[in-house]
Amino acid sequence: MKSYIFPGQGAQFVGMGLDLFEKSAQAQELFLQANEILGFAITDIMFEGTPEALKQTKVTQPAIFLHSVIKARVLGDGFQPAAVAGHSLGEFSALVANKTLSFEDGLRLVAQRAGAMQKACELNPGTMAAVLGLEDSIVEDTCKNIDGIVVAANYNCPGQLVISGELAAVNTACDVLKEAGARRALLLPVGGAFHSPLMEPAREQLAAAIANTTFNKPIAPIYQNVTASAVSNPDEIKENLMKQLTAPVRWTQTMQQMITDGTTDFYEVGPGKVLQGLLRKIDRTVNASAAEIEV
Repeated sequence: MKSYIFPGQGAQFVGMGLDLFEKSAQAQELFLQANEILGFAITDIMFEGTPEALKQTKVTQPAIFLHSVIKARVLGDGFQPAAVAGHSLGEFSALVANKTLSFEDGLRLVAQRAGAMQKACELNPGTMAAVLGLEDSIVEDTCKNIDGIVVAANYNCPGQLVISGELAAVNTACDVLKEAGARRALLLPVGGAFHSPLMEPAREQLAAAIANTTFNKPIAPIYQNVTASAVSNPDEIKENLMKQLTAPVRWTQTMQQMITDGTTDFYEVGPGKVLQGLLRKIDRTVNASAAEIEV
């Protein structure tokens, strides 16, 4: 059984999508349409901008979304998923790829998400840290016993859990986790405390936009970050998506559930190979590769 997975923030690189633009008329049309919808030439930044310009949240999120979604479109008849999933931002790419959302609506939501998250970061400053080499339960229990806000945010693979919250609380948690035997507990170069209660203002703003957007019946179920289970009901997909910004990304559990449900081959659609690397740490018995296109 074939499933397709879509990466999140951090997979961007200068030059992303240029090959698609140059070789596919369909891709070209979608990229130019995106420039109009966003109100700025994101293609200039993606294809030949600076790494700094590409790192801005308002650019990064739409850029990764566009690369993933347009690549899935260019796959054409080759894109026949039994199921889809996306890591954080990648969930929006997955929802356009499986036709729950239109290209235009998906892009507008991603642009609003990026703007709302940026505002929330300014309102409630925070950070994230990667914790390596500990059981999830130890990390979870440690976070519960720290003064201030710090929570488990990204379950990336066994032995790799990202925590998120207030700067002081995350720093304290890192110290305690190192004492508890973590191989590493290091702060990440991110703009804020994603997937934590500090994102509540962004969640409210995005939830209102999601509520006013049409969600269609998908062509294949999506395994969502919040539940790590297959969902096909548009209303249920909408509800889960509204919770995503303040809830953890249960990626390990999602991949394990997809494998239990019969997925044997995973294809990563978008920039980079991050998800393929995580999958190999989750279960080496399944195939993980990039979705290749012939244009």
